[in-house]
Amino acid sequence: MAREDLNMDTSLPASQDSGLFLRQLRHNRMALTGAGIVLAMFVLALLASLVGRDPGAIDVSRQLLAPSWQFPLGTDDLGRDVLARILYGARISLMVGFVAVGISTCIGVVIGAVAGYYGGWVDGMVMRFVDIMLCFPSFFLILAVVAFLEPSIWNIMIVIGLTSWMGVARLVRAEFLSLRERDYVQAAKALGARDGRIIFRHILPNALSPILVSATLGVAGAILVESALSFLGIGVQPPTPSWGNMLIAGKQTLGTAWWLSVFPGLAILITVLGYNLLGEGIRDALDPRLKD
Repeated sequence: MAREDLNMDTSLPASQDSGLFLRQLRHNRMALTGAGIVLAMFVLALLASLVGRDPGAIDVSRQLLAPSWQFPLGTDDLGRDVLARILYGARISLMVGFVAVGISTCIGVVIGAVAGYYGGWVDGMVMRFVDIMLCFPSFFLILAVVAFLEPSIWNIMIVIGLTSWMGVARLVRAEFLSLRERDYVQAAKALGARDGRIIFRHILPNALSPILVSATLGVAGAILVESALSFLGIGVQPPTPSWGNMLIAGKQTLGTAWWLSVFPGLAILITVLGYNLLGEGIRDALDPRLKD
């Protein structure tokens, strides 16, 4: 087969054409709703400094003020502005989500690609290791690791990323098992292309659909995990604002200052919902069975 034919065959299939994908996405209300929520959270996080108040400024003269025009989401037991703390907490949550998912996706792609491309005993050994990792409940595994480390934002991101790559690896392996039998892969082998080039240049671009969906949904999962860890006191530590540690702080005054728990909880709910809707919408847009 001529080299120009090989280059033609290795292009993304019609089901993954970027123009068609964007058209499908624009007509998907679920995806548009999720994208709007995600974009709004990004804008609010970036503009947090424009709120005009320091999220760590303590003023006991205004402690536990109910929501008002001056303080739209009220103040906490130390007189700190809840709105400012939620917006700065959004930066923490979004950073945790993207960094953790970036780590887990890179690990999962490499491991899944190796297992799916080589198959045989390599696939068997790699997948047995993945099965062993899946035997441990992810959250308890994270708890066990974090308990031995200094609680910090960087440790949280790394631990979440290192303990959540298994699902990505299984998805990538399944795609590679199918794609490695395609004609363009066999042609690349016949032309003497190295395995690394075949994996990352020819096969991986055609396996991006499930990876993209998994990464989008993974951001929501990472935000939930970080919030749970902070709620338990082993995540992001005060006075750094985090939605999780704001929830635990509000638990003490839940009966008298409901806004301390309700608003951080709503922030988590809305953000996770936005990423889930966006992930589902991307999946539908990339599914060739749903295209006209």
